[in-house]
Amino acid sequence: MQQRVQQLQSQKPEGARARQQQQRLLQSQSRLLEREQRVQQRTQHVEQRQRDMLSRQTAERQARIERLQQRVQQLQSQKPEGVQAQRAQQRMLEAQNRLLGREQRAQQIDLARQQRLGLQAPAERAPALAAAAQAAQRGRFAERFREQAPAQQAQAALTTRQSGWAPRQAWRHRHPAVFVAWLGPVFWPYAYSDIFNYTFWSYAYEPGYWAYAYDDFVDTVFWGGDGPYSAYASTSPYDYPQAGGSYRARQRASVSPQTLQQLCATPDKGVTAWPLADIAQAVRPTPEQRALLDELKTAAANAAGVFKDSCAETYALTPPGRLRAMMNRISATLEAVKIVRPALENFYNSLSDEQQARFNALGPNVGERSPQQQASTEGCGDPKSGLTQLPIERIEAVLHPAGRQKEALDRLSEATAKGVESLQAACPNDVPLTPVGRLETMQHRLEAMLTAAKLVEPALDEFYATLSSEQKARFNRLQQVAGQ
Repeated sequence: MQQRVQQLQSQKPEGARARQQQQRLLQSQSRLLEREQRVQQRTQHVEQRQRDMLSRQTAERQARIERLQQRVQQLQSQKPEGVQAQRAQQRMLEAQNRLLGREQRAQQIDLARQQRLGLQAPAERAPALAAAAQAAQRGRFAERFREQAPAQQAQAALTTRQSGWAPRQAWRHRHPAVFVAWLGPVFWPYAYSDIFNYTFWSYAYEPGYWAYAYDDFVDTVFWGGDGPYSAYASTSPYDYPQAGGSYRARQRASVSPQTLQQLCATPDKGVTAWPLADIAQAVRPTPEQRALLDELKTAAANAAGVFKDSCAETYALTPPGRLRAMMNRISATLEAVKIVRPALENFYNSLSDEQQARFNALGPNVGERSPQQQASTEGCGDPKSGLTQLPIERIEAVLHPAGRQKEALDRLSEATAKGVESLQAACPNDVPLTPVGRLETMQHRLEAMLTAAKLVEPALDEFYATLSSEQKARFNRLQQVAGQ
């Protein structure tokens, strides 16, 4: 409309009648332009008021969430005496958890509304965001795997990850299994099946499984499940930042209550089940070996039991909350490995050479077994700037910490670097050829992940405690505001 007004103003009609007609058109277009401008101003004013209101609501809601989380922790730490007191405590705990879940769901809705109202990066920052995405993909554990993977393989891994497929589901689609970081509120949902299926059938997993797991482990602390730089974010580094500079919400795997119930209550059933029947069919154990296999089955059931208490029922929306949820799952997985490892070693060592060879040959029909499945340590010792420097830089840009906050952030940066160093010490190397060797290697990797988490936890708690409610709200949704 502004162009139309300018065109009319630039015209030089001849004759009084033509000039009068031009003047009437110009006045009409000017009135329409003024009307549109007033409407636009009112809309902008309303949207700004909505943004301000939502910003206040977010800060207030975050404060309520923190109070409820503290209350839940207090109730969980209490040990009342007597059945009646225990029941009263349980009722209070359930009520507080319901309130907490309601506030967390409302917070997610508020954050989505803020994004719709334009709390996004301006268009001119799109090239910078694309460059940042490229930089983030360098200096990562999975960098070499990402660069070497054919486009078709990378797309298959992305599909498997976004769909939240368990290993057996991926295999049914003739895709290698990948590391799935989150399914609903549960971190590493298929830890039980991943640990032991990888032990038996490592070639049926994506070659860089553990490298991607390390990257996701560090990313999730800062960015959450929708981090813009996670391992399978895209098959192209330019895909994630959009042309307008905003961040595209990544497709999240849908999860039903029934699926979560199975994962949490019965991880040794259904899609996460152990392949013990396949092992027995392949090796045809003697009566003595059958007794050892029964011990392995018992150990597997006991290992499944330790996962039940590590399942989160509500989403962890804060970085410290996510880290603790992750630590619970890693601790449970490590304990499960320690339960099963002696029984597996006893059974495997009782087998003849021929039986061991048949055991080693077990696995689903997923492509060709090739040397590509051997993961090299090349690049493990290189600096991991995409994991250590980038999140700290984004935190500084988004939160603008000063004084005591900046000092705490520096300590968080140092702790993150030390945590990544511990992961580098257990970096993926050549995959052992026996199930016993693979399970031993997994134990070392889990111990490294837990060590890294324990290094980061106190520094993260200290930094988070220094933040205002508004800063905490922005840190909680860092992946959405990183480009602002």
